[in-house]
Amino acid sequence: MAFARSRQALAIAGVLGLALGVTACGTGSNNKKSSKAGSAECAAYEKYQGHEGKKVSIYSTNTDVEADKLQESWKQFVDCTGIKIDYEGSREFEAQLPVRVDGGNAPDLATIPQPGLLKRFADAGKLKPLAGDTKAMAEQNYPADWLKYATVNGSLYGVPLDSNVKSFVWYSPKTFKEKGWTVPTTWDDLIKLSDTIAASGTKPWCAGIESGDATGWPATDWIEDLMLRTQTPEVYDQWTTHAIPFNDPKVAEALDRAGTILKNEKYVNGGFGGVKSIATTSFQDAGLPILQGKCALHRQASFYANNWPKGTKVGEDGDVYAFYFPAIDPAKGKPVLGAGQFTVAFSDRPEVQAVQTFLASGEHANSRAKLGSWVSANNKLDLANVESPIDKLSVQILQDKSAAFRFDGSDLMPAAVGAGTFWKGMVDWVNGKDTASVLQGIEGSWPAGGCPGC
Repeated sequence: MAFARSRQALAIAGVLGLALGVTACGTGSNNKKSSKAGSAECAAYEKYQGHEGKKVSIYSTNTDVEADKLQESWKQFVDCTGIKIDYEGSREFEAQLPVRVDGGNAPDLATIPQPGLLKRFADAGKLKPLAGDTKAMAEQNYPADWLKYATVNGSLYGVPLDSNVKSFVWYSPKTFKEKGWTVPTTWDDLIKLSDTIAASGTKPWCAGIESGDATGWPATDWIEDLMLRTQTPEVYDQWTTHAIPFNDPKVAEALDRAGTILKNEKYVNGGFGGVKSIATTSFQDAGLPILQGKCALHRQASFYANNWPKGTKVGEDGDVYAFYFPAIDPAKGKPVLGAGQFTVAFSDRPEVQAVQTFLASGEHANSRAKLGSWVSANNKLDLANVESPIDKLSVQILQDKSAAFRFDGSDLMPAAVGAGTFWKGMVDWVNGKDTASVLQGIEGSWPAGGCPGC
């Protein structure tokens, strides 16, 4: 069964306009030079020694530029240990990985963006639980909020790799300064700002949820962010696991709260039209009217930084920047919605464990961050190695001990819902269908048993 591509992977694919079907097969990682073990530059890799000449295969969603950077990030590890890494990236990852695993041709390691898919393999006995050193490294470097998404029946099966923060609102610092507008820190302030902008004759918000076969996913992020703001993180967990039904009043409250912006003709859709234009506006184009002064606010993840036209300065004093999507009651905590990938193992050979442990380390996090366009929740990641202002802000949020992080809800739900009826339901809702009918339709589609990813 084909599994839904993560929102991040879809977004990056759409933003960069990469050709479908391209795979990245690494050559740089298959280094044929002898190990440099013993040199000063290899001191950090001594604990991974003893496997020179051994091969480890990695299968991932990362292709093209992202694949090149990933392979470059472990080059020194390869040079110092002599372990050869055979890397393959594919845009058909979610569909092809189950085929390979079920056919007895699993890679040694894979980077999985959906916890539901991870659980499917763990329940089937296909994954290897983290070995002692890897488990210790993961628990030392990552928050418990992240590790729980790779934990199945009490066993930890995956190591977080990259991350993205979705709880952002993009804006123009220049316009805010000219207009005397202040970045809001509460939901009430956000609504007051929206009213002020609307009164000035500008539609405050612009939005777009068109994304080809994945149309609707940006709206699910809105609902997930609002579930975290109208309810507790524990209720959010109950929702994503179907411990409460999809048409529960708590879910309706979140949807209606989102509707105070997305279905408000006074607020949207700056640069495109009315409310219904949201459904036909591509998510790639949705925030661009900010640069033209046709809207002022756009809720979208950190990865949207890649979508601004070439030459656009991103930063606090730049053309565009982003602020944290405010909590309704900041005194109750700082909810953060995000997503990411987990490195899992289908083999437990010593060299495979060494590579998986390294990918959980601070050395790898900092090596990859120095190459740009990368965020991680790894607490050993030094902000000095993160170049992009929005990536720096993302890391600060992820490392904030007061933040309550929760994974993208649609990635946690059964594929038929999270990448099916939930997406479609949001399109119907934007086009005018009432909240109760939309939620009832999604609830009725939840598979019996509710196994995420099944």
